[in-house]
Amino acid sequence: MLRKIRIALAALVLVGITLLLIGIGHEWWGWMAKLQFLPSCLALNFGVIALITILTLILGRLYCSVICPMGIFQDVVIWLRRRIGLGLQKSQANKMKKAKAEGKEVGKPKQWVKRFAYSPEHKWVRYAVLALLVVAICAGLQVIVAILAPYSAYGRMVRSFVGIAEGNAFAAGVVSVTIVGLLTCIAIFLCAWFWGRAYCNTVCPVGTVLSLFSRFAMFRPTIDTSKCIGCAKCEKACKASCISSFSHSIDYSRCVDCFDCIDNCQEGAIKYRFAWGKKDSAPAKASPAKEEAVDTGRRTFAASAALLLGGAALKAQEMKVDGGFADVIDKQIPSRSERLVPFGSGSVKNFYDHCTACQLCVSACPNGVLRPSGDLEHLLQPQMGYEKGYCRPECTECSQVCPAGAILPVQPAEKFTIHIGTASVNYDLCFAANGEADCGNCSRHCPVGAIRMVDNDKYGHKIPVVVEDQCIGCGACEFLCPSRPISAITVSGLSVHRNNN
Repeated sequence: MLRKIRIALAALVLVGITLLLIGIGHEWWGWMAKLQFLPSCLALNFGVIALITILTLILGRLYCSVICPMGIFQDVVIWLRRRIGLGLQKSQANKMKKAKAEGKEVGKPKQWVKRFAYSPEHKWVRYAVLALLVVAICAGLQVIVAILAPYSAYGRMVRSFVGIAEGNAFAAGVVSVTIVGLLTCIAIFLCAWFWGRAYCNTVCPVGTVLSLFSRFAMFRPTIDTSKCIGCAKCEKACKASCISSFSHSIDYSRCVDCFDCIDNCQEGAIKYRFAWGKKDSAPAKASPAKEEAVDTGRRTFAASAALLLGGAALKAQEMKVDGGFADVIDKQIPSRSERLVPFGSGSVKNFYDHCTACQLCVSACPNGVLRPSGDLEHLLQPQMGYEKGYCRPECTECSQVCPAGAILPVQPAEKFTIHIGTASVNYDLCFAANGEADCGNCSRHCPVGAIRMVDNDKYGHKIPVVVEDQCIGCGACEFLCPSRPISAITVSGLSVHRNNN
């Protein structure tokens, strides 16, 4: 029953977070993103941190099996492997039965169902990766944080397939997320297929942190040696490879509370019970040869998994054709004196220091303003631009879904008082200034009235002028400017946002 409840909750979370990353149901599933451990640490969301820590101290590493989408994804891969194995084994049994009936010689059956085995903890890998994450956070090396964060890695996996489905997987900036996301998916899939939860218990820094608490969990699976017959079914079913049937012991730092062992024990020797102050039955003395044996292939794979998550950032551009009559030239990214970051970020530094590149804001942005960065300095993290849309004052989607504190929640009314950038006009490109058209598009569509058409003796007619104190940097003027491929009016960001409140 415990296993069925866990699976139901995990399925709900996986579907909800996947839909979030696709861009569906932020108003329904947005709270799930707020429960992710590493983003909550970066956002200093002490409530969520305390909740997960207390949950781990009471129930063990249930977070890794129910809340973390990367952990649940691995469970899906392991389940798929088992189902395929059962199907092949059944087919093999039927063939052997038929051959036996025909009097043919039958060889030894091949084992298709995946069986796991106890493996000792690889502490040097676990704590080395955790130390690397801490150093990266302190040094502001967010690309390393983005690669190591399990939630962000899952986000890139989903967004890579979304990009492929939408046909823009190799658009500028998106290509880095696509390549790294696909490499991550392949690495995690293979790791789960052959080694179960090896990623969670060897590479994942969140799993390492939670293991410090799960060792002392109030409720834990325990082995009753008086009932155990030594069949080793629990060990073979343990995808975390943390059960030693020989010594009748469980490594609680790596147990993810999947409850597979309980379901597989036909003798009822394993129970999930209150364990504080309880003494387990004395374990048999372990054989040094068995306990110290190391799966070399597994360790080699786990140690190199993080390296497989790297990718080179390439750039590409698309040319759209409108109705088959004329090429519609896409707008190019203009040169900006400072980067643009979303309303609610506070500053460029705060945004990039906290962002884990989970791609949630990218999926939530309905106007195409946020997209993966195409430069190495902020590889995988989002960048903001107005080539495909502008930041509508009534839209606050990205600020509502960010779990890491890179974008703090803002209300639509607040956006009119926050200044994230300032527009400037290049009169050499401006249609109105050059007398090519009575344009004024930027002035007509500015939501805060920061652009006015004024008479100018030099040009002999009205030209757009920006009132910098009023400009909030939403980008409506830049996006709607008819000048191509570079807009005549562009917005440069402010390193520290101003608030008129």
